[in-house]
Amino acid sequence: MILSIASFLGFTLLVALIAWLATRKNVNSSDGYFLGGRSLTGPVIAGSLLLTNLSTEQIVGLNGAAFEEGVVVMAWETLAAIAMVLTAMFLLPRYLKGGITTVPQFLETRYDKMTKTWVSALFLSGYVFILLPIVLYSGALAVNTMFDVPQALGLVIPADVANTLNPAELASLQREYDFMALWPTVFAIGFIGVIYAVFGGLKAVAVSDSINAIGLLIGGLAIPVFGLLAIGDGSIGTGISNLSTEFPGKFNAIGKSDASVPFATIFTGLMLVQMFYWGTNQAIIQRALGAKNLAEGQKGLLIASFLKILGPLMLVLPGIIAFYMSQHPESFEYFAGGTGILKDQAYPLLVKQVLPASMVGFFAAVLFGAILSSFNGALNSSVTIFGLDIYKAHINTEASEAKVVKMGQAFGIFLAIGGACIAPFLIYAKGGLFNYLQEINGCYSIPIFTIIIVGYTTKRVPAIAAKIGLISGVVLYAISQFIIKPIVIDGGGTYPHFLHVVAILFVLNAVIMLVIGKIKPRNEDFVQQYTEQVDITPWKYLKPVSIIVTVIVVLTYAYFSPIANFLK
Repeated sequence: MILSIASFLGFTLLVALIAWLATRKNVNSSDGYFLGGRSLTGPVIAGSLLLTNLSTEQIVGLNGAAFEEGVVVMAWETLAAIAMVLTAMFLLPRYLKGGITTVPQFLETRYDKMTKTWVSALFLSGYVFILLPIVLYSGALAVNTMFDVPQALGLVIPADVANTLNPAELASLQREYDFMALWPTVFAIGFIGVIYAVFGGLKAVAVSDSINAIGLLIGGLAIPVFGLLAIGDGSIGTGISNLSTEFPGKFNAIGKSDASVPFATIFTGLMLVQMFYWGTNQAIIQRALGAKNLAEGQKGLLIASFLKILGPLMLVLPGIIAFYMSQHPESFEYFAGGTGILKDQAYPLLVKQVLPASMVGFFAAVLFGAILSSFNGALNSSVTIFGLDIYKAHINTEASEAKVVKMGQAFGIFLAIGGACIAPFLIYAKGGLFNYLQEINGCYSIPIFTIIIVGYTTKRVPAIAAKIGLISGVVLYAISQFIIKPIVIDGGGTYPHFLHVVAILFVLNAVIMLVIGKIKPRNEDFVQQYTEQVDITPWKYLKPVSIIVTVIVVLTYAYFSPIANFLK
């Protein structure tokens, strides 16, 4: 245990030192603080994108979903690569041409200042009430499970008490103990994240992300390797054979209508959600907005897209291995709970089960870096949006850049505390972590994505149409998923998958905006101006690399389908 703690602290402090040395200057201007001085290169952008995405809500949540359903959930990973390709080809050139620092800034230019403020408020509410708490909760859950934090805090149910309880009572009491153990871990992660993101700016986040990305790839790929060795009696090939032979249904990527990702949703709402996340979500796209030029930004996105193709190896396969172990609890001590294991605990338990003691501290440090990365990304983006789109725009229009940065930092601390106070209560949320995250995100993701796409593809749709689109999108989705759906389900009926609802509302909101544009168009056409802040010459290998990525994604998806089984 001492060796594990020492390696954990050593690697974490090394990353922090390198990030500090790289960011001692250039954080007192808005471009320097919020966009890393517009100096980020392709590999740095790719590493930062990877780590921001691959936080514990992905690692823990998606592996938990795979534990239950198998490779059907890999659609979240494989199709993300195509979304990044589309972002590099169509959205990023427009962003950098306008020289924007935040996505809402484009909306001010395209519509009006109040539209930008509304969207900024939606982003901030999504971060503080959804993303930040989920990242903190999933990260704390992973750390607590790997390091037996509840036991260290004395929050363990005594054996004599446990023997007097039935299974339901025991599970309820254990959840209360786990809830109490989450608080110190959540606040520890939040405190360190504030230091990185609030006081270092985007470049500190990006530099530390890039270092941790290497560790995550090594450690993340090591987990399934050790897992396959464990279930294959020392042979990876035997491990794969055991999985595919004993549980062939876990390797069918074509989801049925009752799956968490039905196959039909790939052609409806799934790609819309992916495009919002990779193309308009401030916490993600801010990395590419900090590119030194368009070519580097596109290069970063496409490098990251290749890495996402490897995603199922780290985010799906371990969950299936954990499921195998849960079906053979007599051979794997940490899976003694068998089928009673919570799916969101599957990955941390697998790490404890298969990693050699000498690697536990290193991987814990890498996982800790992933936790911080997603937390930092959301927090830094929240600081950026508040500082530029709310404080500078509405509260103190004469504020200096240093003042804007300072107020943004103060707001970031407030958000971190708020998110940390909400996070532990997510242990009582129903359903798996990953699916909960995706469904709840629909409240703000699709309305924002709709007005951005309509804004770029039309010239005369007015600001009032964007405001109505935002309101209708948020209200209709909330009514659908949180009022009508429960009533229908409780009555024994069936309800459309939330990704189908997303697609329906996207089309409906777009039609509403277009109709308003016909009835009451802008007085003049919108024309985007080139600010010349960065060179917008496209990367010369953009098209061939994009085609290669797309073909690999299609072939990967086809391989895990009944078509491949038929050809065999």
